[in-house]
Amino acid sequence: MPTKDQVANVLEQQTQVTISNWLARVDAETEIITVPLSSEDRCAHLPEMFRDLVSRLRNPLPLGTRALMSDAAYDHGCLRREQGYSPAMMVEESRMLQVSIFETLQLHVEMMDTKDLMGDVMAIADEVDSQLAQAMTSYLFEANRDNQAIEA
Repeated sequence: MPTKDQVANVLEQQTQVTISNWLARVDAETEIITVPLSSEDRCAHLPEMFRDLVSRLRNPLPLGTRALMSDAAYDHGCLRREQGYSPAMMVEESRMLQVSIFETLQLHVEMMDTKDLMGDVMAIADEVDSQLAQAMTSYLFEANRDNQAIEA
């Protein structure tokens, strides 16, 4: 009998493979790789993000509501700014993450009850976008703080 959290199980079991696929996409993106980082540094935020995604799938929130605050997402925005990322680079990384996640789900779709799949996909997109928004908020907060310090 299928379990309700099939998508969460797939993401949990396929986290490292999905991260590797995401990294391959990012490494092929010439604009992003202009910021030289080790694979470990580039991927450091992803294990926590996957834990957040799995938790969101297992503890659903209404779509479109403010997701729980993620310290990891906040820290990720600050770190990417320090590393020299532009906001557009962060958005592109997030887009590639969603593509990698959805590709993983497509590869394992036979393990899932497809009647719940669309709702889970929407929850994943909502959570990834929410975490991107939180990361961008911290990125911009730090940028504004630095600009004020320069002006003072």
